[in-house]
Amino acid sequence: MTRHLLLVWLALGVLACEGRSTRAPSGLLSPQQQDPALSGNGRLLAVIEDQNGRPTVQLRNVEGGGSLRLRHLSRHQPHSSPSLSWNGRYLAVITQRGNHRLVLIEDRLSGKAHPLRLPSGRDPVQVSLAPDARKLAIQTADQGRWRVEVIDLSGLLEPDGPGGQRRSTPSEPNR
Repeated sequence: MTRHLLLVWLALGVLACEGRSTRAPSGLLSPQQQDPALSGNGRLLAVIEDQNGRPTVQLRNVEGGGSLRLRHLSRHQPHSSPSLSWNGRYLAVITQRGNHRLVLIEDRLSGKAHPLRLPSGRDPVQVSLAPDARKLAIQTADQGRWRVEVIDLSGLLEPDGPGGQRRSTPSEPNR
């Protein structure tokens, strides 16, 4: 009797776990994709995909599965470590130009690119953009030592909050 109860309990546990995960539409999945990053609202997915032997960032709509155009990241240059803001307005990624690795943030709304070069000797390894795009954490390698730096982007980027809301300072009351 105990063995039977154990089997029933295991079966219920498996059924309960199955209901918690959902599969992405087949258009989003490819055996050549890695480093997935979801926007804060869950609508966009950035992945690194092998295209002709070069890792290239791709941005996809999760619901429809279609690819979205990236103005500054569409070239087939090596990319890694994508990170998205809340609504996907900003996409941060590590790219390579010549012998130098740098962080590039693409503003999909304005069409601007914001390259961030680190002090010499430091190579970016991984990035994480805050959901509101006000800060960026960068893991760097410097002469064989790992370091994490947090950069304030508030003077460079507008916030990308839930629902596309802009935050502003309240105006001063008239005196």
